[in-house]
Amino acid sequence: MKQYIKSRIIMTVEFIVILISVFLLNKETYNISTLSIAANASYNNNIDLKTIQDKQKDLYSAGIDNPLYTFVGELTGYAGDCPLCSGYLACPPRTNVLKEGIYFNDSMYGTVRIVASSKKYPCGTILRFNVGKLSNKPITAIVLDRGVGGNVIDLLTENESLAIKNVGRVKNLNFQVLREGWKKWNLIIKNPLDRIF
Repeated sequence: MKQYIKSRIIMTVEFIVILISVFLLNKETYNISTLSIAANASYNNNIDLKTIQDKQKDLYSAGIDNPLYTFVGELTGYAGDCPLCSGYLACPPRTNVLKEGIYFNDSMYGTVRIVASSKKYPCGTILRFNVGKLSNKPITAIVLDRGVGGNVIDLLTENESLAIKNVGRVKNLNFQVLREGWKKWNLIIKNPLDRIF
């Protein structure tokens, strides 16, 4: 019994010594880091927030411009004033294109063209494609309407004659999907960088 008590006393003393040594080491580390922070504070270096913000925006936009995947499909044209069309788009926010026009202002991608697709591509999907006869630059568009099947994408134009004359039917066109459907955080946060800066 004496050995048991003796061993417990030794264990308690060892524990207290270890506890005190850890406490003292942490205190020294804290003092050293406090001194180094004080020494660094004496430098008069200014951080240019504009430069940081521009770099963050570049990184952000590079991320949203990378395609999730690509597919080959057909591009056709249509107009909101066709004989069986009401002028209202099938997807939320159900814009009246006869009043609002052929462009949509997306919170993430800015001003984009409106397209119709099959249900294979959810509402709010962002596509990018390049058709030389329509534009020198790639066209970025958002799926806001329905009415076609498969991999056919129907580009909204001002009127039916422009849809037939300018767009017609472009086969074997490569489409890049930049965003698939609406993202909940997209609808809540207009620009994620606004929360950072």
